Amino acid sequence: MKRTIMSLIGAAVALGAVTGVAAVAAPDTPGATTAQGASRRPVERSALLCPPPTSSEVGETTYTAFTPEGTGGKAGSEGTAGLLPAPSGKQPDGKGGQDGKGKTGAGQGQQGPQAGATPVAPLKKAGIPVTATTDRADAPALTGSADGALAPGWTVQQTTSVAAGNGRGLLGLSCAAPDTDFWFPGVSTAKDRQDYIHLTNPDDTPAVVDLDLRGKDGPLKSSSGENITVPPHSTVPVLISTLTGTPVQDAALHVGAREGRVGASVQAADAKLGGDWLPAAADPAPGAVLPGIPADATGVHLVAVAPGKEDADLKVQLATPNGLITPAGLETLHVKSGMTAAADLKDLTKGEAGSLVLTPADGSKAPVAVALRVTRGKGDKQEMAFIPATGPVGDRATVADNRDKGGTLSLVAPEKGKDAKVTVTASAGSGGGTPVSKTYTVKGGSTLAVEPPRPQGLKGSYALTVTPAAGSGPVHAARTLALPQGGLPAFTVQTLPDDRGTVVVPTAGEDLRLLLK
Repeated sequence: MKRTIMSLIGAAVALGAVTGVAAVAAPDTPGATTAQGASRRPVERSALLCPPPTSSEVGETTYTAFTPEGTGGKAGSEGTAGLLPAPSGKQPDGKGGQDGKGKTGAGQGQQGPQAGATPVAPLKKAGIPVTATTDRADAPALTGSADGALAPGWTVQQTTSVAAGNGRGLLGLSCAAPDTDFWFPGVSTAKDRQDYIHLTNPDDTPAVVDLDLRGKDGPLKSSSGENITVPPHSTVPVLISTLTGTPVQDAALHVGAREGRVGASVQAADAKLGGDWLPAAADPAPGAVLPGIPADATGVHLVAVAPGKEDADLKVQLATPNGLITPAGLETLHVKSGMTAAADLKDLTKGEAGSLVLTPADGSKAPVAVALRVTRGKGDKQEMAFIPATGPVGDRATVADNRDKGGTLSLVAPEKGKDAKVTVTASAGSGGGTPVSKTYTVKGGSTLAVEPPRPQGLKGSYALTVTPAAGSGPVHAARTLALPQGGLPAFTVQTLPDDRGTVVVPTAGEDLRLLLK
């Protein structure tokens, strides 16, 4: 008993000594003794993946890389940013083969960054875009990273013009960061479509991916979509129609990585409507915003999927320049659990640019993933593009490869009564020019479509950054790039979610209470 009491006294004395030392050594600054809140700081490293642009012999691709000025980076760091090719190679397991049309199937990919390869579109400083072009039909996928001052907001646009053949037109894609979970509403296995999902692994270890296809009657079971191995630093294209023996017009593809992480993008080619990239939709949520429907759209087709265990009911509204309206004949959309639902909205905009706003109806809380297929033109002169649901701009959004002509910036403030105020900055051009900024106010519940500002003395292409003002209502954005090919209204649309140039970092501090636990 006496020994126990003495031990407790000794422990108390030791604890007091430690506490005293900690108190003396603690910084004499407010808030130093306890952790309070968090702060946003520039990211120190960014990763992006670009899929193979095209297999066409009459295609030309431009890569445009850009990092906005002003965010900074690690103190004293200039930074590097560039993309490296992943040359062709067979997977180690020996599987492989082609679909008979010159594209590899799920067993063969492009593998391993080439030793000593020259980086594609390497940046030297923030604020000035860099471009690179290729007309190779076998142009590889690209994987890359940016660090230091070039990491925050690093953006790469891949723009491909295909002059003829299946999938002709303008194909645009903002190269994406790797992740483990993606939804692609709007894919098709119909006979007039040829859709590929490109899976790219940026890491040193293999990734294992499952592909799950959903239709209007639920999951479309297929063993060929399970356990797809993507070797390190490689890309694997999978023809989506090989996942099912049933033609499905309005489907949704789920990509889930059970091991590792991948970049994922769908390249869609239509026999009549041309081709474009379908990026992943925003994470499933009870509502969705799809900005940037062109004023001259001749067709708008909506596909939604409810991935959860409950049906979803959505109120459908179009945010026009004058406010929110309900499309005739489509007040609500019902999406059954695990299934897709589609709606043909035809020439929804009636000559005015707009954005689709979907909100929960009748208290529905079920999440959905949504995308639009938009067409311009008529007859054999039609061209398609995709608009996936996208998150708000957040702190800042960036899109590269804007040209002297043919660009439209769409800004939508989806909540009625909550106006949005944003500053849009046109960077210097890739070949020269002086940046220009302009401020816009978007009335709550409306869409504002503008010809974006251009740099003074522009040479080459340039980037746009969208920065909401402090206290602004939420705003979503999209950029349309129209580059006609003869009589074909070739175009592509890229959404502008937050560019993830900053990250929330918990505030660390000394907490003496830990010594008493």
